[in-house]
Amino acid sequence: MSVTFDSLTNEVLMNLAGYTLNQDRATYLTAAFTSLTSPSSSPLILSLHSTDNVGKGIIEINDELMWVDSFDRVANTATIAPFGRGYLGTTASTAAVDAKVTISPTFPRYSVKRAINDTIRAMGSSLSAIKQTTFTYNPAVTTYDFDNLGIVSILRMMWQDIGPSKEWIPIRRWDFDSFADVATWGSNSQTVSVYDYITPGRTVKVMYATEPTPLTNGTDNFENVTGLPITSKDIVILGASYRLLTFIDPARLSQTSPQADEIDAKRPFGASSTVARQLLALYTARLAEETQHQQSQYPARIHYTR
Repeated sequence: MSVTFDSLTNEVLMNLAGYTLNQDRATYLTAAFTSLTSPSSSPLILSLHSTDNVGKGIIEINDELMWVDSFDRVANTATIAPFGRGYLGTTASTAAVDAKVTISPTFPRYSVKRAINDTIRAMGSSLSAIKQTTFTYNPAVTTYDFDNLGIVSILRMMWQDIGPSKEWIPIRRWDFDSFADVATWGSNSQTVSVYDYITPGRTVKVMYATEPTPLTNGTDNFENVTGLPITSKDIVILGASYRLLTFIDPARLSQTSPQADEIDAKRPFGASSTVARQLLALYTARLAEETQHQQSQYPARIHYTR
């Protein structure tokens, strides 16, 4: 089973529900809607299965947050405010009948996905995405251009020999320029100069390290899009979890009755910070393990520039 952006999000939400002992209240739509706005002259009115738990405030449908301005418990409808579509920076979208409606989500999917991508970007300082590209060798050309690949470092270069052995012969003399001259090669270009003897017309394979690519769509495959190994999936989940739990305690600060938090023995103030620190420690340990594993897979190789 492939790991997608949506499945990662669901796994993080499942873990966080266990950590907070809090199950979000939810209902579902009894009628689809296609509008992307909710103007005061013709507001969006949602038809819900139940409005027992609905009140003025935030609801979530798919990945969009909305602000409910009013509700009708007899007709089971909720009216969205003019400013309520795409609330808090989320993207307004349509929804089908039976779509889940979450009331005041503790961890909105939009925030979870943002935490996942923040973790993927942060992992790039320790763990690289390993990719490869090829080009055809021309004896009249020594320098070859890479466009928009974002190469951090070249791990290995090799070319395929002629004959039935199909051997890939290592290239030992090459020089990589990560900031190629813009006037010569154009913007966002990088170059590699090859100085070994290679049979003309043969394919040269370049294995390189680059920054992991954040996920965009819910169906994005984790390995294919980010370039990270599947063994790093748990690291992303741990990183996203500790980032989200860090802000639970500030959200529970009471401005009118601080005593209410003091007598809450089930979930004392500061408990989420303790869990977040534990998750951060697990995240750091797993990241170090995965980084060491990658370094053993792709050890540094000596090469010559001339």
